[in-house]
Amino acid sequence: MRFIIGVLLVIIADQVSKIWVASNMKLGESIPIINRIFHITYIQNPGSAFGLLRFSNKTFIITGLIIILVGIFLLFRLAKANKLVFYSFILLLGGSLGNLIDRFRIGSVIDFLDFRIWPIFNIADSSLNIGIFLLIIHFLFQQKDDQDDKKLEK
Repeated sequence: MRFIIGVLLVIIADQVSKIWVASNMKLGESIPIINRIFHITYIQNPGSAFGLLRFSNKTFIITGLIIILVGIFLLFRLAKANKLVFYSFILLLGGSLGNLIDRFRIGSVIDFLDFRIWPIFNIADSSLNIGIFLLIIHFLFQQKDDQDDKKLEK
């Protein structure tokens, strides 16, 4: 139940922020929050996270669905044993679903967080990247712990 609530919180934060931006700003409009450092800039991104890859919307929908299915499968195998993995999967699935909703709803993803030195992104993109980072940390330290355990056994 905590997992579902966590995923829903990520989706709600993502979708509410996107709906607010789309309802209150014109496409391409930018509002400086901290001048030349952080702006809210409304764009629609047909590509991947940070606009890095450009494929058809169908490709991203299929990829998103695969990530969600793999995530659910792995959740039952890995996340129950480790809180870091559990929370990373909340972020990964919530972020994937948040962007997937946009792709179904408008055919692209609404991005608006603009730090001027990085491509414009959104809360779902942030969730995905933080989730991946947490998994990397887990597997780096988990592998080290496993190697230490093997050394102790010898």
